[in-house]
Order: sequence, then structure tokens, then C-alpha cells
Amino acid sequence: MIERQRRVSAIVLICMIIAAGTIFQGLRQREPKTENTIRQVAGVATTNPDGTPATPASEALKRLAIKGRAPKTGYKRTQFGDGWQTVGGCDVRNHVLKRDMQNTVTKSDTDCTVVSGVLYDPYTSKTIDFKRGTDTSDDVQIDHVVALSDAWQKGAQQLAPDQRQAFANDMLNLLAVDGPTNQKKGDGDAATWLPPNKAYRCRYVARQIAVKIKYTLWLTQSEHDAISNVLDSCPSQQLPIVS
Repeated sequence: MIERQRRVSAIVLICMIIAAGTIFQGLRQREPKTENTIRQVAGVATTNPDGTPATPASEALKRLAIKGRAPKTGYKRTQFGDGWQTVGGCDVRNHVLKRDMQNTVTKSDTDCTVVSGVLYDPYTSKTIDFKRGTDTSDDVQIDHVVALSDAWQKGAQQLAPDQRQAFANDMLNLLAVDGPTNQKKGDGDAATWLPPNKAYRCRYVARQIAVKIKYTLWLTQSEHDAISNVLDSCPSQQLPIVS
């Protein structure tokens, strides 16, 4: 009798364990997935599309030539095309706003013009409530990470006109950022300007490297040294990937 009771108790215990496990699994399946509410700037990835590791920025930096600046003679905005290109019925500016901001609202289902949204600005780490308007549109501007004038003086003069237009509209080279901060940057390179938000500097210079490699542009010695100094603090920083 005692042995039978022990067997019954053991069976009951096993059943309780199985039941508890089933309940726990059900609870796990119903747990909400958490998401990071602070959006990462689009285009940063740790692997290439084929699954291979992304390129370390410090290694990629070695691939860029170091030269002096070419004369700025002949530079004008129209050397890089006449404003934003239209892609899929939407101009590139609005593509970038839609990519980099959250909670974006467009004029209509057929008009892709972004009229409002929230930008977590990478250059300042500020949160900007963007609203399109005469006095507010410039609160968020589209920055050429490698400025057009800087590119002109470091190899872009040698590019074909269609290549320069592609450069000016390349999503790899474009970021939605705080307007006043973008104005302060002007056409500065890494030797003369870096984002006030120090936490973003590694990704910023990595993007500059990626752009300059893509378009076969070069660096000045002071620019190279400034980028190298930034990357010393983040040796694992990789080049961005933009689809």
C-alpha cells in the first residue's frame, strides 16, 4: 500500500511539473516584445547583405588616399545637379525625412510631402517636433555628411556629372538633422567640425569614410588624423550599410 501511494504521489508530481511548464510556456508566448523607443539612425548595420561581417571603419580608413585640397575654382551647387531628385514619385528630401523621423505624417496618401514628425537628432541628441511651415521647415534640414564643397575639393571634380548628381542624392550621404547645427557645420570636414553629440561621432566619421570610398574621394592629412583620433575611442565601429 505504501509503495502504491508513493507511485501515485510521483505521478501526481510529474503531472504538476508538466502542467506548470505548459502554463509557463503560455505566459512566455504572451509576453509583449519590447522595442527600443529611441530610433537608431537608418543605415547602421553589423553585417553586409550577404551575411558577412561589416567592414571596420579603422581598416577602411586605410583605403583612402591622403592629398591636399584641390582649388575650389568652378564649384557651384549645380555641379551636383539641380536640387533633389525624384525617386518613386517622391523627392529625396522627403524620403530622408520619412526614413530618419518617427511618427511621420504626409499630406495625403498620394502626396509624400512630410508635414510633421519627430526627429531624435543624432548631431545634438535633441528631440525635435518637426512641423512643415514657413517658419518651421528649417528646424530639420538634410545634411550632406560629406559636404558638396568638400567633395569638390577632394576628387569630385573628376567625377562625371551624373556621378556627382548621384552623390548629392545618395541616402548614404544624407541625414535629417537639427537645422541650426547643420548651418554651423557648413562645408567643414572632420578636421574642422564634428557633431556636438560626442556619442555619435564614431558613426559620423564612419559614414564619411564609407561615402568617400564609394565615390573615390580623398582626405587631407588633418582630416585623416581627426577621423583616426575619433576611431581610437571605438575600434569596433563599422561602416554603415544603406539599402
